[in-house]
Amino acid sequence: MKNYDVVVIGSGPGGEGAAMTAAKNGLSVAIIDREDEIGGGCVHWGTIPSKVLRHGIQRYDEFRNSPLFQPAMKYLDIEYPDMLRAAQGVVTQQVKQRRAFYERNDVRIIDGHASFLDPNTVRVTNAAGNTEDVSAKHFIIAVGTNPWQPNDIDFDHPRVVDSNSVLLLDETPSSIIIYGAGVIGCEYASIFRHLGCKLDLVNTRDKLLSFLDDEIIDALSYHLRDQGTIIRHNETYDRVETHDDGVTLHLKSGKKLHSDYLLWAQGRTGNTDGLGLENVGCPANSRKQLDVNEHYQTCVDHIYAVGDVVGFPGLASASYDQGRFAASHILGIDDRRLVEHIPTGIYTSPEISSIGPTERELTEKQIPYEMGHALFRSLARAQIVKSPIGMLKILFHRETYQILGIHCFGYQASEIVHIGQAIMSQPNGANDIRYFTDTTFNYPTMAEAYRVAALNGINRVKAR
Repeated sequence: MKNYDVVVIGSGPGGEGAAMTAAKNGLSVAIIDREDEIGGGCVHWGTIPSKVLRHGIQRYDEFRNSPLFQPAMKYLDIEYPDMLRAAQGVVTQQVKQRRAFYERNDVRIIDGHASFLDPNTVRVTNAAGNTEDVSAKHFIIAVGTNPWQPNDIDFDHPRVVDSNSVLLLDETPSSIIIYGAGVIGCEYASIFRHLGCKLDLVNTRDKLLSFLDDEIIDALSYHLRDQGTIIRHNETYDRVETHDDGVTLHLKSGKKLHSDYLLWAQGRTGNTDGLGLENVGCPANSRKQLDVNEHYQTCVDHIYAVGDVVGFPGLASASYDQGRFAASHILGIDDRRLVEHIPTGIYTSPEISSIGPTERELTEKQIPYEMGHALFRSLARAQIVKSPIGMLKILFHRETYQILGIHCFGYQASEIVHIGQAIMSQPNGANDIRYFTDTTFNYPTMAEAYRVAALNGINRVKAR
């Protein structure tokens, strides 16, 4: 039986961050993954394929609406399976790249499903049924999550899909119901609506993505509706009726919705089934996730857990950092947790990104803030790329000028937010909105929005 310093279970962002940190600091490391290829859900079913889809559809939509390209567009017919093939090319490239990282750093990759036999040993069973026992001084569980599937819905029916199986569709639906209006539901609503699908987005709550700034929530709702999405708030399913040619969703309100497909996007659960947690005395919680302390340790000190399997925030970027921090704690070289404010990126169309508290949260805490706006339609760069929709909002303390939050909606929002993040993180009063008024930005760029928003906000304070 082979023994290692660290065994990582799961090769998504959290597992990768943990394995690479441990290996680069001289520990012997093995990483176990039950899938045929490494990369985890991020690479194969989540972040990468959905963003490739969104990028391709966005380019297609830009060409379709550009006077320059419209004459040629009548000869171009792009379907959903074409987009999926493009996504698969990126997935293959990502897998190859990550495998090279592990090989270069002497991290052994073990294919198969891992299950604890005791707190220091796992048994790995591969697809052929062969087993191998592996022991380690420390374990890091990074098995991720899967879409939650209620028992009363037939997910074996070809017309019912979740966020994994939607990537296997062999046609462009003419109509689709998306049940669940969280990040995944809203992103796929943008994707399918831009392919011309008739779309109902069913939300179990009273607004979309309630953790966002209210102004951005309103803007997202408006633009989804403007694109043709029917949004149905405060609705809960009663039952799902499947047919050979489609699906009928019965809602508790009495409504009946019919479409070609139903995409179930309502929650996720941890991939902890079969992990043998009962053999280490550390069970999963009600969502099949693992509870951890500030060092990402489970109730067994030498067994850590990182990534989506520990719950919030459930972001690939945060998962990678959690993996690094868990490995650092094992090494005794660092003792860190995630920063207080983590940027979010939501790849709807237009996209959304934010960092820090919203206006609602600042008001509840009675923090005297002011805001600065920059509307994208006034920026030369946005006019050049024909993307006038959107805005940048900077929230700052009206007395100290400290930047409190950045909220962005529109073209390149997920890139733009990092400029604000960098200044927000500066110590000793350097996180001042006046930095943007005293800095020269390239012209024309989207980054120039920071100067416009900063001037707008400071003028609001001085006007009073």
